[in-house]
Formats: sequence, C-alpha cells, structure tokens
Amino acid sequence: MPAQSSRHPVRLVMVTGSGRSGTSTAAGVLKRLGLHLPQPEKPADDANPRGFYETQWVVDFHKSLLKPIAVRTGDSRPRAAQLAAEAAARPKVVKDLREWLAGQLDHPQVVIKDPRAFWVNDLWRSVAEELGVELRYLTMLRHPLEVAKSRDNAFLSDRTTEFRRQRETSNVAAWCNVAFESERATRQGTRCFLRYSDLVADWRSAMRSVGQQLDLEFDADLSPGEPHEIDSFVDPGLYRSQVGPDDMDVPDDLRSSAERVWNIMNLLVEDPHDSHAIEQLSVMRAEYGRMHDFAVAIALDDITAQHVETRARTGRKLGRRHRRELRRLRAEVDETQDEKAPDNGGPRSWWTRTRRMGPQRP
Repeated sequence: MPAQSSRHPVRLVMVTGSGRSGTSTAAGVLKRLGLHLPQPEKPADDANPRGFYETQWVVDFHKSLLKPIAVRTGDSRPRAAQLAAEAAARPKVVKDLREWLAGQLDHPQVVIKDPRAFWVNDLWRSVAEELGVELRYLTMLRHPLEVAKSRDNAFLSDRTTEFRRQRETSNVAAWCNVAFESERATRQGTRCFLRYSDLVADWRSAMRSVGQQLDLEFDADLSPGEPHEIDSFVDPGLYRSQVGPDDMDVPDDLRSSAERVWNIMNLLVEDPHDSHAIEQLSVMRAEYGRMHDFAVAIALDDITAQHVETRARTGRKLGRRHRRELRRLRAEVDETQDEKAPDNGGPRSWWTRTRRMGPQRP
C-alpha cells in the first residue's frame, strides 16, 4: 500500500558514497535536522566513535546480499555491480525489503545511510516506487587518497607494510569504481553531491544546498550565528587523514586516473546532472575497466598460485577434521558396543578384543 500523507509522499534520502567519505557525519546531521532514522542503529565503535548512523536492519540486509557473492563495500572489480544486481533481483529479497520499508514510513522524511546501498540501488528504487515513496540521493565526496588513508588508519594499523600498501592501492581503485557505479546508479533520480570538506568547514551552508537540491524541510534555522547542537557534532578535528600527492605508494597510472575522476565528480557538486561530466565519467569508466583487466592479467600467475595454495590448505584442514571426526565416531561405536557386550562371566575386554581383531584361531 503506498505510504502517503494527505499532501506529500514520503521522501526517502539515501546517503551513500565511498566508505570513510563522511557518510556518517552527513547522516548524523540530517537526523539532527529532523529526518527520521529507522531504529535500532548500528552501535559506535573505535573506528567511528561518534556513531555510524546506519540502521542495523539495512546493514544486515545488505551484508546478507553481498557477502555470499564476495562484493566488498568498496570493491574495485568492474563486474561487482552486475553481481550485486543479480543477487538483489531475487523475489524473496524484494519481498523482504518491501515488508520492512513499508513499516518505516510513518514520517514525512526518512534517511537511510549505508555505503553499500548503491550496489543495489535498482532494488531500492523499484520498491520505493511501488510504495509511493520519493527517493532522493545524497552522495558524499572525499579525495580518494584521503579515503584510502582513512581506511588504512581505521582498519589496517596492525597489518604488515606490504599488505597495507596492497590494500591502499586496492582502496584507491575501489574509490574509482564506487564513483562510477554510484553516479550511474543515481543518474535518473533527484540527487546531490557534497564534499566532506565543505560539510566540515560550514555545515549550515552545505546543508542549505542539500535541502534546496533535494527539496527537504529542516526543523532548524540554518542562518549563520544561530546556535545548534550540530556545532559540536561536526568537529573540524574529525577531518583527519589529509594526505599529499607523495604520501602514499600508489601506481602512477592509478593515481592519475583517480585524480581525474575526482575532478570530474566535483563538477557534479554544482550541477548534479552535468551532461559533460557524466559523459567524461563514462569514458573514464571504460578506461578503468581496461586498466583493471591488465592488472588482473599481470597478477594472473600469483592469483592462480594463491588458489592452488588455498585449495591445498583447505584440503589438509578438511582431512584433519575428517580424521578427528572418524576417530570420534569409532570411539562412540566402541563405547556403545562395549555396553552391549554379553556378560557371561568372561571379561568385557575379551568381547572388545575379539570384535576388533576378528575370530581367533583355536
């Protein structure tokens, strides 16, 4: 049943963008400006001590879709979007989202935040249309090297230097892929793009622009000088992990491509449907696909060797587990057989010994 008030349909704002790009801050601001964030929320942790502002059901729902197909929140593979779309098209998946979302529309403006959401945007859009909900998109932008460095600081501090270097490179590539796919996923809708640096520098000005582009109503005066609790929530000190061009060991070709994509995405801040920027992103997406193919080809022997090693290691582990289980079952059988052994005056060990060794010669 469509969820509509007497005058306006419910407006559902999807906050998305690359992980560590300020999506939590943006969702936290929208919540404090009167938008409803469905509860319960994912609890804060050391990686995000001020809170994620992610509805726990949504996080679990997306994880249940993406984990079985090994699509990461930030995934560098060009085919990741197609894998996610296929997983999200299953009837049960559509039914689960429809039933949950239908129960969250008692408020005129709802905010959902999860950096994974763009992977399955077609699913959200079709369900929203079915329920009569107006879907809006707020995509957060942060420089790819800053995102990679932030992820490194948050999740990789205890890993080896080699692994961190590899993951930083992968995260810069994933930033590019996420930029391409999130832009394509939201192209047909009402959307806006917001730089994290702009939000932190002047949240009032940033949110006035967001409100105008997405046609949102806030329950606060955004005039300069008017105090608000968001003043203490949006702390400029949160804007860490700023890096220079030489602060990370990333391949030059990838670094150059990421910088170009960053510059093009910034054009969408002023005009979310800039046709020239969209055309350039399409060209860059094709170039990135070729770069990714070449990278896979270069690493093919290493990937193959890892698969062989993984299969061998798994086989050894399963073999050990099988042998342990077999010994356990034999012990259970022995114990059961001993309990059922005839008590005819002879020692029970005679029964066990003859059963194990077979008939004895006279």
